[in-house]
Formats: sequence, structure tokens, C-alpha cells
Amino acid sequence: MINEYRAELDRLRAVSGSRRESVLREAFKDLLKRWGRANDLQFIAEHDILTRQMTRIYIDGALLHGLRVPFGYWEAKDENDDLTAEIDAKFRKGYPRDNIVFTDDVTAVLWQDGTEVMRADMQGDDDSLLNLLTRFFAHERAEIADFNKAVKQFATDLPEILKALRDRIAEKHAASRDFAAAVAAFLQHARDAINPAVSDDDVREMLIQHILTEDIFAKVFNDPDFHRKNNVAAELYKLEDKLFEDRGEKPALLRALDPYYAGIASTAALIQSHSEKQGFLKALYEDFYKAYNRKAADRLGVVYTPGEIVRFMIRSADWLCEKHFGRNLIDKGVEILDPATGTGTFIVELLEHFRGNHDKLRHKYRQELHANEVAILPYYVANLNIEATYQAITGEFAEYENLCLVDTLDNVAALGIYSGHQFEMFGAITDDNIKRIKRQNSRKISVIIGNPPYNAWQENYNQNNANRPYQRVDERIKQTYIKEGTAQNKNSVYDMYTRFVRWASDRLGDEGIVAFVIGRKPIAKAAYDGFRKVAEREFSDIWLMDLGGDVRDNPRLSGTTHNVFGIQTGVMIALLVKRKGKGGAVIRYARRPEMETAADKLAWLGQVSTFGEVATEAIVPDRRHDWLNQATNNWDEFLPLVNPKLGLEAPSSAAKAIFRLTSNGLETGRDEWAYDENLGYLKDKIEWFIGQYNKAIHSGDRRFVKLDRQLNRHFQKRTTLNFNLKAIRHAEFRAFSGRWVYFDEFLNAYHSRLHGFFLDEEYNPTIAYDGMAADYSFTALSVGGLFDKGLTKTGNGRAQGVARYRYTKSGERVDNITDWGLNKFVAHYGKKAGITKDAIFHYVYAVMHDPVYRDKYALNLKREFPRIPFYPDFVKWAAWGETLMAMHIGYEDVEPWAVERVDTPNARRAEGTHPKPILKSLPEQGLVRVDEDTQITGIPREAWDYRLGNRSAIDWVLDQHKEKTPRDPTIREKFNTYRFADYKERMIDLLAKVVRVSVGTVAITEAMKALDRSGWDEGAETK
Repeated sequence: MINEYRAELDRLRAVSGSRRESVLREAFKDLLKRWGRANDLQFIAEHDILTRQMTRIYIDGALLHGLRVPFGYWEAKDENDDLTAEIDAKFRKGYPRDNIVFTDDVTAVLWQDGTEVMRADMQGDDDSLLNLLTRFFAHERAEIADFNKAVKQFATDLPEILKALRDRIAEKHAASRDFAAAVAAFLQHARDAINPAVSDDDVREMLIQHILTEDIFAKVFNDPDFHRKNNVAAELYKLEDKLFEDRGEKPALLRALDPYYAGIASTAALIQSHSEKQGFLKALYEDFYKAYNRKAADRLGVVYTPGEIVRFMIRSADWLCEKHFGRNLIDKGVEILDPATGTGTFIVELLEHFRGNHDKLRHKYRQELHANEVAILPYYVANLNIEATYQAITGEFAEYENLCLVDTLDNVAALGIYSGHQFEMFGAITDDNIKRIKRQNSRKISVIIGNPPYNAWQENYNQNNANRPYQRVDERIKQTYIKEGTAQNKNSVYDMYTRFVRWASDRLGDEGIVAFVIGRKPIAKAAYDGFRKVAEREFSDIWLMDLGGDVRDNPRLSGTTHNVFGIQTGVMIALLVKRKGKGGAVIRYARRPEMETAADKLAWLGQVSTFGEVATEAIVPDRRHDWLNQATNNWDEFLPLVNPKLGLEAPSSAAKAIFRLTSNGLETGRDEWAYDENLGYLKDKIEWFIGQYNKAIHSGDRRFVKLDRQLNRHFQKRTTLNFNLKAIRHAEFRAFSGRWVYFDEFLNAYHSRLHGFFLDEEYNPTIAYDGMAADYSFTALSVGGLFDKGLTKTGNGRAQGVARYRYTKSGERVDNITDWGLNKFVAHYGKKAGITKDAIFHYVYAVMHDPVYRDKYALNLKREFPRIPFYPDFVKWAAWGETLMAMHIGYEDVEPWAVERVDTPNARRAEGTHPKPILKSLPEQGLVRVDEDTQITGIPREAWDYRLGNRSAIDWVLDQHKEKTPRDPTIREKFNTYRFADYKERMIDLLAKVVRVSVGTVAITEAMKALDRSGWDEGAETK
């Protein structure tokens, strides 16, 4: 790494012709980053520290431990500077001395524990620089090592302590009327002040969090009385005093955590500045919360917002406030709200932003700076952080009276005409927190800024971990984003990002600014077209900073490396401006490079001041309200495949599309239960499941029953189930992999309109396709009967299908191809072409396999249902489609490809055992390794070119025959019957047939690709 650094230094000098610090330090920065990553340290450029002199300094670089505890620092100077004098000057300003390297690209100086320990020639051929950096990265305080051990032990010990605390609370509740009355009083207090859905269990957990975190705050900030000062904590202290009337009981219960608290104290003592202690506390809070209650951490989106993002958003909001309203954030009358404050990061950074004007800061702090938090633990952290920061800046303590313990999305009283019916949130109890909420609701908010919880809509009914609905906000989303959009999967639009934007837009009224961290989905995905359409109308200016990191869209990315939050979902910074009487938003967009690391993205954000300094492109939405990756082609001239919004009751004459009806594939919600390769095993599983479900109806214990939204409704109604043998049908589960399925309205999550296609086992050819919202390119596959939503997908998206026939309510089998569609084809090709509906069906299937069509219209196919062009030579395309369909539906009946089987049994294998499955394809060698004994050779290389989604047909077959550990614990324990050895011979036979299908399919698609298309008029007469 040292040699790479020196080579890069020479290159920079040659290119720039400069010896300035700002140019040459980039090479050393990269060296520190690489070395730091190898030691699990994060490099932060322009790291800010609040010194003991209460001044803020910015060090060129800092390397931080995972808990944001500083490991070491780096400061760069120009080669022409007097380095020794510069070091002295920096120390006088309060720069740390414990582990810091100073450089001027000629000399490096290392200080550790207050003493200069060595100097190194940065350009020499000796090992002095290597030795210096080795000592720098070897530096570790014993306190850090002890703390890391304590953190690991904490995760081990905490469950037992939690159990003991919960048991103690239950015992006390049963034995003490005073304690039970205190719990009831606090429960009413919480329901009135926080959330009407607060339960007894919630109160218990709030008390436990209060007990466990008291020492954390005391030891990080040396403020043992903080809890006593806080208004909500005071109520919890009353409960704690009644719980532990014996003063020795609490220390005894928590004794196992003493090393953890001691580790926090010793580590916190190493941190000199207030701002770094805040960072430590935030990271500590995340780790604590995830160990304490991972489900709640997931549901609440517990995540640390990097300071670079927060400060960029604050500076940009300030700039836009001045630009459009002639005032700055600190000015009187500009009321600011963080609706999901977490640990108070945004409010703390706002106080720092206002540091230069104490008089205005005092007014802002006391009157116009508001924050909400729904969970008690982060509420405590936020309160402490905010009050400690204010004291550090002004030199005086003042309670932060504008922090409310409330769920923002429930607090709709201040949404004006959009508030709807507000539940009686405040009751008759006079309480400080209630006063705070009412005071906030009476204010005209100008700027709403923050980072809403990042997790999307989720359902896990067994763990009771689903994001709950928010009645009024969800009604507003239905009235706006859903009504104006075309999304099939409307549930996805009710995520926390869109909910907070909806709430914030209504809360602002006619004018103001919303500044949020949001996911990329609302900006980039087809399902959110209604969101974008409404945003265009409601806002006058929209500024978007795309930080990328969408691992699901680009598998080459790594969440930990490229995403600024270390998650799988792409991240955006969005600033949305409302100006009275002005809609038709002007949209400005900037994007960081796709493969840029998270550290580099944050470093860049730290260097730019506001959006005003960023080169942006203007986005003009297209007619579908796409903002990104707009398609410009003749797509709209083609015939629509189907109109998914057309209801079953609509007359056939209303269907201005080729097909009358479409359906999503089957979504069982419990594939491991509802599918099986063996009919007998499936029957056993379903009968056992139904038995357990019916028992749970009477006992209320649903731990052994996998529920989803639909079955949960029946469970709540106490509906008993009966096994139905006729519900067992055959279905295409994955590409070229059929299974038995229990097709039942109770035990399947969603049937969509499949009953309109597959009333019984009668053959009904169907074109299934996977394009809209899919992670991979458009795919089509024909099936003869039921098909699963995951037929050809991995990741996002779902298989949908159009069948040749459909069934009416009376059970009559009728054409699913419309007369309108037939007439369009006849009008274009002429009556002499002999167009039939069967030929149209085959033609459509051929077009869907056309590589040119898939490539040219890839963006369109990801966003909406296919449209079908008119190609010359209808007969040829229909014949191709018929051939493809015959192979794909009848894949089990084709002649196997003449592959060669090579068996090399292991003579030493124990009797009664089987070779280990491998199931790996090697395309370049033309073979498949089946298991330790067997491989299949003689497979043409082009067979792997037939791909469905992200896999070849061959790999789909291999994947579906692998032995996989079931996710469901009951399946794992009682019904894990699949063994590859039982299906090996069948798989080898199937593989040879799928090779035949693959080679035949590729031959046809290559012929399509080779056509001379010059002069084609594909869209004529389609309107």
C-alpha cells in the first residue's frame, strides 16, 4: 500500500503540476482509507470536533471505531509550511494528542498519548513511513478492548436479565395493589399523551428501558440526575420506586451488566469533545436497541444518520428558505419540526448551525424548534443530546420543552382541512407532554426536516411486527397517491416515506419546506407514479440528491460498502418547496456515481455547502410521471396487451386491449407448507397445519401457525378450517419445475384472478411474464395451468399472466382474447391473412421473446404492461410462437438432448449413504456437476443463453433440486423430507429435456435477432 501511495503521489504531481496540500493529500487519504478498512475502521473526512474551549474545529480526517469512538486522526499541511510550528498551533486550538498523524507530503509526524513518538520520510525508499503507520494503526487503549468484550457479553447476558425484570414486574403487579394502580395510571397517561394503542406490555417495556438506560446516560455525560429532570422519566420513576421498594433488589438484578456499564464509562472518558460523545451515544443506542429488541429496531427503522447528510440538508434548507421566502432558518417566525427525531441528530445540528447568534438561538430553542419521537429510549437520548448541546453552546442549561413523546403520524389534529376525525388524543389529564403536543399543533410550521424510519411496508403476523396502519394519513394517501396512480400492488405505496411526506405536505399548508431522507423507490419505481404526480402538483420546487446504493437494483453493489446507511434500499435526499399558488414543480436532480463508496459520498457531502453548489439536471416528467430513466420511443403506438384496471363486471366491449383478463400468479404466503414435490407429503403437512390452526383458535396460542393478512382475519373471526382433497392441484412453481399445491382461499394469501383462468384442472395455455417492478430483464414463459407469482423471478416483481380462455361467473369457458383485439389484427394484416385468436395468442408469445423488442423497450416493460407491435410476416411470428409454446408447456414430453452421463462412484463411501449434491453448471465446459459421483457433459454452450430473469433454464432446474434448510422451524423439525438422492434420476432426465428446450428456444430467438428490420412500421393503425 505504501508503494501505491507513492505512485499516486507522483501521478497527482504530474497531472496537476501542484504541490499544494489540497491536491497531494488525496493520495495519503486513500492510503489511510484502505488501511483503515483492513482494520474495520471508518474514515471520516473533515471530521468536526467541539473542543474543551467550546470551539468547533475540522480535522482533515478521522478513523472511527464501529461505535463512533475515535481511533486516530490525520491533519495535512502544505510542503512549504513549517510543520513543527503548525503542529504547535493546532494543539493550542485544541486538536487531540492521543493518536494523530501530521503530514506535509515530505514528513509525517506521529503523536500518541501526548508525546511525539516518531517522524518518517514520506518519499524516501526506506521503511520509515511503513513503521510509522504500523504504530499508528497498532495503537489501542485497554479500555477500548475491554469495552468491545463487554458489548459482546452484553448481548449474551441481556435476555436473562430481561426475563428476570419482566418476571419481577409480573410478580409485583399481582402482589401489590399500589404498583398495579401506578401501572394503570401511567398506561392511561401514555394512551392520552403518546398513542391510543399503547398496551400493558408497552408500559412494561418502557419501564424496563428506563431502568436499563439510566446508567448509560450518567456515565457518558456524567449527568446522574438527567432522568430526574425529564418530564416523562419522572412518571416512570414513580413506577420504578414502587417496583424496587427494596433498594438492594435493582443492583442485584443488573449485576451481570456491570462490566457493560463500566466499559461505557471508561470508553466515554476517552472522548474529549461533546460532539464525539453524542456520536458515541447514538451508536451505543443503536447497538443497545438491537440487542434489547431487534423487532422494534427493525420496525422503527433505528439507524444512525451520518452528520454529513444532516448538515447538508440543514444548509440546503436554509438556502432554499432564503431563496424563496427571504428568511433564514434562525429568523423569528420560521418554525422548524423534526417529526421523527430519533436521537435528536437534526435538532442538535440545527443548534450548531445557529451557533453564531446566541440571542436568536435562545428564542429558537425555547419557542420555534420542535421535535417528536415515538419510542421512549431514543426520546431520552434526544432530550439529553439537545439539552447538553444547548448548554455547550450558550453556557447555560435550559430544559428543551419542545420535544414531544408522540407518534407524528397519529397526530393529525394540526393538518387543517385534512385532519379528518381526530381521536381524542389528550383525554382529561393535565400533563406536560400533552401541553407540548397541543402547543406544537397550534404553531404554523415552516420547515419539516428529518429522516423518517427507513423500513418499508412489512408483514409478519406471527411476530406481531407488521407496520401498523395510520388511519387518517393512509386515507390521505388513498385519496391522493393511490387515486392518481396506476400501481397494482397498492400496499407498497403505504410505506413510511410516503406517509411522512403526505403528513408533512398537509402539515405545512400553503407554503414551507420539507427536507427528508427518503428511499429511491418513490422517485424511481413505477408503483409510485401517483406519488410523483401529486408531488408535481403540490410543490413548486423539488431538489433530489440521489445517493444510490440500491443493492436490489444493482447486485454488484454492497450495502455495507456503497450504501450510506449500510442497507439494501437506495437512498435519496429530497427537499420539496411549497409556494402559495405555485404548482407544476421544477425538479432538479443530482446523482453520485453508481460505484462510489459510502465513505466517498459522505466526504463529498461534507465538502459542498448546499444544493446551490451542486450541478443538477432539470427533470421534465413524462406523461406517466416518470422522473428517472424516461423512455423515448414509439411504445404508445402499440396495442395494449391488457387493461389491468378493468373490473370483472365491466362489459367485454370496454376492453380496448388484446386480452380481457389478467391475473397475478399464486401467492400462498407459506410456500413451505402449501407446496411439495410429493402429493402425500403435501397432504400430511396441510392436515397437520389445519389441526394446529383449529387448536390455536381455541387456545389463542398462535406460535405454531404461520399467519398472513388473510388468514389472520379468519383467525380473528375464529373461523375453523377443514381439509379439502380437491384443493390439491398441480402448478408450475418455478421455471420448468412443477409441484403439488394446496390451492385454497383460506391457506393462500392471494389468488388474484386465477379462478377466472383455472376453474378446474382443464388445460388452459397461459402466457406468464415477469417485467413490471422486476429486478431483472423482461421474461415470458407459457404454462398450461396454475402458476406461482415467483415463476421466473428472484427479488422484486411478480409473475402475471394472460390465459387463452377465461371462465365466467356461471362457469362458462369463453375466449380471453377480445373481439376488439382480433379486429385490430385483421384491420392491419387484412382478411386474407387468415387471422385467428389462436394465431394472435402465438404471435404475442413470439413478440415477447423477441430480443430486439426486449432490449429496445426494456424501460417500458419494467413500468407497465406489455404493448404489442405489428411486425411484418404475421404468419412467421405466429409459427415461432406456436413452436416456443409447445416446447415450454410440454417440456416434460420433448425428446431429451443426447447428453453424456459420467459416473465415478466413491468406493469408500459408507453403505446406505449418498453422494453429496453439487448441482453446479459450468457453461464454458458444457457440463453440469450433479453430485460427487455424477456429471452430465455434452451440453451445447448456447443452451445457457436461454435465460429467464437472472438465471438460465438449466440453472432454474438445478436450483429447484437443491437441498435447502427450511426457514419455517416446524417444517424444519417435522416435515423436512426432501432428499436430492430421491429425485436424482428424475432431475437428470428433466435436465436433458430442458437442454433440448433451451437449444430450440435460442435457435428461434437468434433467428428473430438476425432479421433485417429496416423500414419496419411497427405501430401503424394501432390507435
